Amino acid sequence: MKKILTLLLFSLAIANVGTAQTVTGPLGERFGVRVVTSNLADPWEITLGPDGYLWTTESKGYLLSRIKPASGQKTVLLDLNTERQFPRYDKMGRAAGGKPWSAGGLMGMALHPQLLNGKPYVYLMYVYKYEGANKEGNGCAVNYGGCAFKGRVVRYTYNKQTQKLTDAIILCDSIPQSNDHNGSRLTLAPVAGKTYVFYSTGDMGAGQFGNAGQPNNAQNKNSYEGKILRFNTEPDKDAGAFDRWIPNDNPLNASRQSAVYSTGHRNPQGLAYAVVNGTGYLYESEHGPFSDDEINIISKGKNYGHPLVIGYADGNYNGLAAGITDHESLPGKWHTSYPLIVDEKANAAAMGNAYGNPLITLYPNSNAFLSRLFQNNGRGGWPSEAPSSLDVYTANAIPGWQNSLLVPTLKGNKLIRLKLNQKGDAITGDTIGYFKSKARYRDIALSPDGKKIYLATDSSATSSNPSRQNPGQINQAGAIIEYTYLGMSGEMDKKRK
Repeated sequence: MKKILTLLLFSLAIANVGTAQTVTGPLGERFGVRVVTSNLADPWEITLGPDGYLWTTESKGYLLSRIKPASGQKTVLLDLNTERQFPRYDKMGRAAGGKPWSAGGLMGMALHPQLLNGKPYVYLMYVYKYEGANKEGNGCAVNYGGCAFKGRVVRYTYNKQTQKLTDAIILCDSIPQSNDHNGSRLTLAPVAGKTYVFYSTGDMGAGQFGNAGQPNNAQNKNSYEGKILRFNTEPDKDAGAFDRWIPNDNPLNASRQSAVYSTGHRNPQGLAYAVVNGTGYLYESEHGPFSDDEINIISKGKNYGHPLVIGYADGNYNGLAAGITDHESLPGKWHTSYPLIVDEKANAAAMGNAYGNPLITLYPNSNAFLSRLFQNNGRGGWPSEAPSSLDVYTANAIPGWQNSLLVPTLKGNKLIRLKLNQKGDAITGDTIGYFKSKARYRDIALSPDGKKIYLATDSSATSSNPSRQNPGQINQAGAIIEYTYLGMSGEMDKKRK
């Protein structure tokens, strides 16, 4: 049975850089709010490093920096603009000749847990090549064939003395990218006591909007699209330059070297590992199409259904598909390469034990609602959150928060808190929303003591070109905002006593 989304919210008007204010959460939590810095070029990843600095990637700026939380002072460690083999099409307007901009740029980042203690490694993902540059129609919206970019996963070495990243080693240079649904979150997590690099790839938006005619490969095990990939943190003894970075016990490696770890994903932008009451889990968040944003636990070899099962295998997409084209481009027509979903339950059964149900889906719209939406070619919109990242709150600083998933949202313009059960493998209680604002929250970082929450915001109020969602004027563009827990309100404290 689907869990109905219940939201308790409070709104927030974000303060200017350097100033602070206090807000109270829906359960009486008081937070000090301060903008650490702003006007970054679309901050994508923020990670609070072991040095106490916020390590930040700027997607459009192709910069990796260390930012001092107390002052906002920024030190650029790496400028990757020279690795970008295509112009800033997003700034060129008509001069770009209709060429698209990748949905990302410099995106995922993960710091080795021993960064300052013998393994000074930083793992990055960035888009480096536009493959449609010499194709008629740019391989994009003109013929609905999809946009073709390529991305790399690279390991750098951090030099603490020079404050630079050097010695780039490419783990994989064939990561498919697009102008939509790139996924692109990196994290490090252990499996059987060994640490690996995990990377999420989206389905390239294949089957919808300007990519409506592009085949969707989320179920294609020979493709890296719509997958969670797993790499070694250090090379093994395999002969191939790239094979040595692929774990030999990956699920598809019986026949060939493949980084695929799990399949059937749409736009997985959140990955986070945590130990809950002695058990480690790799949690993931991803965007649903017209309902059913998902939170999953990622396991080796599992198939999470897309585009044959949307959310739970409960039949709300029976007779429909996971995408329709932009009605402004093809008015009155339903055009998609997505397969027709005849029966979600039957599709899940055909996947057998590999099928993985989500922990929760957000806004599980009914078949009747979705059928009307499809008949209107998507006009009128639909409720969704668009989860952009994920972290796990395991501290005990904030009452009631321990072992909660924290999910920033783009369309929802808030931070969602989902309480885990004692075991960590299910959601319990209501879905609670915090920090509601006119901002697209892109990523989250937590202080080790759990008293500070950092959220990064997009530089624009408009989402990627295909969906064109626009929440209106934003309070802070390209900002990192610090929320400091100050205690419970007096009234709530009395009630708790």
